[in-house]
Amino acid sequence: MDPTPDSRQFLTNAEEFQNVSRGNPLPYKLKGDDLVKARLTPESWRLEIISDVSSQLEKPRKLDDGTAIDFPALEALGKKHGVKFLKAMQCLNIPRPLGQGLWEGVPLREVLKLVGKVNNVRRVYYWGFHNNDPKQLFQSSLGYNQVMETPPWDLGPFVAYKLNGEPLSLQRGGPARIVVPWSHGFKSIKWLQQIVLTNDYQANDTYAKENNDPDSYLKTAAYISDGPDSFKKGEAISITGNAMVGWSGLKRVEYWLRPDQGTHGKLAEDDPAWQKAEWKPCTLEQPPADWGSQLPKGIMPKDVWGFDPRTNKPKDWPLRFSWALWSAKLNDLSAGAYEFRVRTVDLNGFAQPEPRPYPKSGRNEIQYKPIVVMG
Repeated sequence: MDPTPDSRQFLTNAEEFQNVSRGNPLPYKLKGDDLVKARLTPESWRLEIISDVSSQLEKPRKLDDGTAIDFPALEALGKKHGVKFLKAMQCLNIPRPLGQGLWEGVPLREVLKLVGKVNNVRRVYYWGFHNNDPKQLFQSSLGYNQVMETPPWDLGPFVAYKLNGEPLSLQRGGPARIVVPWSHGFKSIKWLQQIVLTNDYQANDTYAKENNDPDSYLKTAAYISDGPDSFKKGEAISITGNAMVGWSGLKRVEYWLRPDQGTHGKLAEDDPAWQKAEWKPCTLEQPPADWGSQLPKGIMPKDVWGFDPRTNKPKDWPLRFSWALWSAKLNDLSAGAYEFRVRTVDLNGFAQPEPRPYPKSGRNEIQYKPIVVMG
């Protein structure tokens, strides 16, 4: 298993993202000629954009006639329409973010414009290389309007080819992958190679076939970092973690501390204790004063989506779809055992796990940490 990212890092090194790749063998483990045959090198990479029988494209981009998009063409689009965006990647079925990076690429709508006029299109299907084995195929889809009509104050899905200022590695889905800002990672398909435009209204997502919610937006939720559980009486106690800032934004993070109840942290959803809980505010870290020390070399804050180009500061904080760092100071605790819980409250005023507690639309249960103060 890959190392878990340290919650105090603002950006996660590419190699330190938790790895949840699929495939047997894993595509990023291929070497030499196998990589070239799989079109997983910048020189061999091609992106095919076609339609099924339900839709029509003016200029489909095909492999067999040499019109598929190559990597230099993608980079050329990036020079004209490129975007840079801070996003924390999170798996729908894992209760903590996998890592946060500065992703760079081209809006998917600009890529799709290369096929000219289209007719009868309702959905965009896409998938990447998975050993050319239909049984391993991992795919996803978006509504055509989600791709083409993103509001100007938001960022639409894009084709990423850089992470933290460096070429996107094979392990992270390079040479190019889809990144969907508002969604869990299963929408951000790695090793992108084919896009199919269709009039079919149904999602084709692999995760839909696995009984997950294929159109689930990222949830706002708090997570506790690894750290000691035992402390000496009188010792300063600081509990830290990060909070995923989902579609509905983040208003605050708060904690609840109570004496241990002897149930190993188990607390039923309908337990009356939830209604009597005394939640106290955690401290949210403010934006870095010096973004030059946080962003990759050569990248200015004004170049990153969500920043004011005049002030070089974020327009909103915390930024949606990124993570926020929080801490809680527990002072003057008497000797004994305690239960520590933490939750988020979004900009609607909804406290985690509301408004969507259903795990198949993303894990956001309230996390628990045991604390022991020794006399």
